[in-house]
Amino acid sequence: MSNTAFLWHNGRIKPWAEANVHVSTHALHYGSSVFEGERVYATPNGPAYFRLADHTRRLFESAKVYEIDVGYTEAEIDAACHDVIRANGMQSAYVRPIVFRGAGGLGVLPKDGAPVDVAIMAMAWGAYLGDAAERGADVCVSSWNRPAPNTIPSWAKAGGNYLSSQLIGLEARRGGYDEGIALGHNGLLSEGAGENLFLVKRGKLVTPPSSAGILAGITRDSVLTLAAELGIEAEERELPREALYTADEMFMTGTAAEITPVRSVDRKPVGNGKPGPVTRALREAFFGLFDGRTHDKWGWLDVVDPARTATLGQGFTSAAVPDREDQKAAIHGRTPQQQPAPMEASA
Repeated sequence: MSNTAFLWHNGRIKPWAEANVHVSTHALHYGSSVFEGERVYATPNGPAYFRLADHTRRLFESAKVYEIDVGYTEAEIDAACHDVIRANGMQSAYVRPIVFRGAGGLGVLPKDGAPVDVAIMAMAWGAYLGDAAERGADVCVSSWNRPAPNTIPSWAKAGGNYLSSQLIGLEARRGGYDEGIALGHNGLLSEGAGENLFLVKRGKLVTPPSSAGILAGITRDSVLTLAAELGIEAEERELPREALYTADEMFMTGTAAEITPVRSVDRKPVGNGKPGPVTRALREAFFGLFDGRTHDKWGWLDVVDPARTATLGQGFTSAAVPDREDQKAAIHGRTPQQQPAPMEASA
């Protein structure tokens, strides 16, 4: 059940319950979706997205990898993200834009002209790993590895990629851990189930490179930028599993996880088992962006303009993106729901 009343779906703001898809939707069967996770923070200037343009750009890059035509411009998606926050009157939120292949046949390859749906949801969502965000997370090394290069593209934030994350996370939860860490195909460190990984050794920040089967996270990039601003030396390099057990500090990053300290790995304490000084300094700088303590010299905050408002009601249309539900082209979710095509032979 949603905790918000409205979402954006195929060009219009509509009640949450009215955003439906057919069971023959291609993405449901084959994972053909790309998505983003974005945070809106309550700031002194009002609700503000954190690095919205960067998230939208990555959404389009992910779609390009899988040859999915989004059907809207990046500017239209950015504007729609703002509309969702205004429609729900939110000061802070977790926002999920998603682009997916719709109901257009049951073959692995979508039919020409098969629809593509685009939706944007917003919800209230606190710390992803609960109170671990403050006390430090207890994590384990998973028995599941991340896919090898040239198998599934890790840089694309695609729905199907997260089947791997589910296996890692489920195994961790069964063992009583907050989260799991995956190794790459070569036995070296990769990332968490849904987070990038940072270690601190003798005051130096180290993290697996973007070639380690990781999603090149936007929060990860932000931490590297903030570290440079604070004069903290940082390096991207391959790391063996034992680096986890000898690190002085450790933390995980992601839009949902933000910056979450790690206090133990495989029941072994990290450092003294508490968030260390480098982790605390980076957390302070990161969260300071949203209360004004850290100057946003990079233009990362995108304030939602409250002046652009509209009266919500049945058939309310986003002011930023024209209503396209009645267009005839059988793409981008703009036509009435198609009937599923006959069953086709598929692998």
